[in-house]
Amino acid sequence: MFNYNLGGYKRQTKTRGDCVPRAISIATDLPYQEVYDELQRLQEELRLKSRSKYYYHKDPRKNKPRSGTSSKVYKPYLEKLGWTWIPTMGIGTGCRVHLKPEELPKGRIICRLSRHLVAVIDGVMNDTYDSSRDGTRCVYGYFIKKENK
Repeated sequence: MFNYNLGGYKRQTKTRGDCVPRAISIATDLPYQEVYDELQRLQEELRLKSRSKYYYHKDPRKNKPRSGTSSKVYKPYLEKLGWTWIPTMGIGTGCRVHLKPEELPKGRIICRLSRHLVAVIDGVMNDTYDSSRDGTRCVYGYFIKKENK
């Protein structure tokens, strides 16, 4: 099940890779711009503190959440908002949970997939495209609000 949802962003372009702020905005009901700005601030903070080339780009456009957001940025942000990480897959375990309603908990969750985050509300994906691959896409884990558990 899929619902087209921009998460409060005005319009979608093909080059926009903002799945993290979009998924967080949809799942938390926070304004998209508020989430985007905070992720941008945290990403810039990580970039300035880190010595890794991975977090530093000479092109300033690559330092924006619309070009991707590190899990080192969004995981602490979600935990600060009261969300808990539930892993569904470990090294060598194989895929046990797929992106389909019967394998996911009810309520609002944010699923982590390969190179993508998606908000799922009561089994319905809220995103700009159907990322389930017909129910075969593996879920690495998901964030769930503490009172949803």
